[in-house]
Amino acid sequence: MANQIQLDLASPQKLAFSKPVAMVNVPGVEGVLGVLPGHAPLEAALAAGVVEIYGSDTSAITDRFFITGGFCEVTTESCTVMADEAIAVAQLDRLAIEEEIRELSAQEQDETAAARLVVAQAKMMALA
Repeated sequence: MANQIQLDLASPQKLAFSKPVAMVNVPGVEGVLGVLPGHAPLEAALAAGVVEIYGSDTSAITDRFFITGGFCEVTTESCTVMADEAIAVAQLDRLAIEEEIRELSAQEQDETAAARLVVAQAKMMALA
């Protein structure tokens, strides 16, 4: 496992992913974090966006999960993503997201509606 790092991606609902990977990109609030084996330890807050997983090598993305934010802890041997919500990108419903964006855009914007709109727009970008 010298060329891999253990990735655990969990939300309060479930453990979405848990296996050794070659690399993972996570959406940090200050930008995307690329994590490889031997990475310097760090902790980071996560933004809504896509976690990109490179399985056996760094040439191709094998799995993609949309997260709505959360927290990430990286050690030299592991990357643990505690997401508020984690959904496989393949399970996102474009029509439902488009409808949610329309409804939220038509509402008077309070903080909650604005935050939900940002997440819905990020989901749509994940499908692009």
